[in-house]
Amino acid sequence: MDFSERLDSLAAKIKNQAGVIQTEEAAKNAFVMPFISAILGYDVFDPMEVVPEFTADVGVKRGEKIDYAIVRGNEAQILIECKVSTGALRLEHASQLFRYFAVTNARIAVLTNGIEWHFYTDLDAPNRMDAKPFLVLDMLDIDETLIPEIQKLSKESFDVESIVNAAEELKYVGALKREIAAQFREPSDEWVKFFTSRVYEGAFTQRVRQQFTGLVGKAAQQFLTERVNDRLKTALVVGGGAVPASPPQSMSEQASDRDLDRDTDVVTTLEELEGYQIVKAIACGEVKPHRIAQRDSKSYFAILLDDNNRKPIARLHFNGKQKYLGLLDEDKVETRHPIEDVDGIYAYSESIREAVRRYL
Repeated sequence: MDFSERLDSLAAKIKNQAGVIQTEEAAKNAFVMPFISAILGYDVFDPMEVVPEFTADVGVKRGEKIDYAIVRGNEAQILIECKVSTGALRLEHASQLFRYFAVTNARIAVLTNGIEWHFYTDLDAPNRMDAKPFLVLDMLDIDETLIPEIQKLSKESFDVESIVNAAEELKYVGALKREIAAQFREPSDEWVKFFTSRVYEGAFTQRVRQQFTGLVGKAAQQFLTERVNDRLKTALVVGGGAVPASPPQSMSEQASDRDLDRDTDVVTTLEELEGYQIVKAIACGEVKPHRIAQRDSKSYFAILLDDNNRKPIARLHFNGKQKYLGLLDEDKVETRHPIEDVDGIYAYSESIREAVRRYL
């Protein structure tokens, strides 16, 4: 497997096991050591490459230990401090990293709980670890643009100077992306006022603020959805997978389809599109990909064979707090199966394939 495939493989393992990892030691064994060995390519059992419980006396602090040090040329190059995976990473967790960074030749410090990986260097002051990471890797939601930068820290491609030189741009681009994502999830007053002033000429009163807070959030979600749909359409055209015209339908089928399509203010979410892609990938074991279609409504997100409402494969009920995968039997009676997230769809792969086979 190449680098990105190994990263995806470990990410899948972490998704499956994250719920049962309750201690720091368990996180080290299940997530951190595999990352060091399988992703970065260092031998965790060779003390010339990876030193567990790395010790470097710091002033009056004696005997303090960093969880791992990756060594190259007899010098510590990367320091790694681990925390329990059930908690969020906070800056106060990095106190030992701050001290060790100043007394070693390491240019990279890493704070991780096995799921999130925060990478630090010394952009703000030489030999002093920055307070903010220049790169944040979330193994449950990997940003593919970061993969080449992570690869620079691997044994086969180690290039610390290159990654440090790119660190400033990575730091601010990453921070801006996280801030934009936060604004899309929950727009701040400043964000709402900024966009409202571009489209509304009246005074920005309390009533206007309340009105446009919902409108800005809705517009942001629709913008993201349209961008995703555009990418999917482009991918289908490039791959030669343009959806052919649907077969002729009876009047009853057309009426049923109009019932599904009558809601014009439906907002398709990214999770629904991701769920659709998973169902489509599963169903492709039985039919060509272009035959798997989707339609959204206020009640549910439908996945159909041949874009025919009389051939439902599955329904996604993702509008409430609890997500459900709806599967229909031969009599079109639906059973809703609760799932924690979109990955839960995979547990019903055979039922999805069976639904497709019924129409063939």
